[in-house]
Amino acid sequence: MKVLYICTHNRCRSIMFEAITNQLAKGHIIAQSAGSHPAGIVHPLALRYLQESNISVEGLQSQSWEAFENFKPDLVITVCDAAAGETCPVWFGNSIKIHWGLSDPSQIEGSDEAKALGFRACIAEIKKRVAKLLVIAEKELSPAELKDELAKLTAQ
Repeated sequence: MKVLYICTHNRCRSIMFEAITNQLAKGHIIAQSAGSHPAGIVHPLALRYLQESNISVEGLQSQSWEAFENFKPDLVITVCDAAAGETCPVWFGNSIKIHWGLSDPSQIEGSDEAKALGFRACIAEIKKRVAKLLVIAEKELSPAELKDELAKLTAQ
């Protein structure tokens, strides 16, 4: 299964989803991430807390969804509310689309500890969601069956 995670700026949540998915799924899911208006840089705290969680950050970059015209994802997952409301490019037309909104830990103001708690909580939630997605991916479902399974998953 190929998954493209979309967040408007592709600098934090979608990047973390990509890294965690690729590490935990071990080839059962191939993940990429992109943004409609990419920031061009990955948030340094996203990299820090991924590494703290023993997740590889090698090759992570903030990039436009236009770079994925030939990727042909089976699944497009928006992870920020702004991206969920955007019209996806036409080449995602055959992809199943779902929204997995998460609060943006890079927007946390306050102490370093508050920021650390926010990033760690976000990473923990991403790991839970990826584990559930991996169970579905290992079933090798048809597109209709995949859509049904994802609907059950997002209803939880």
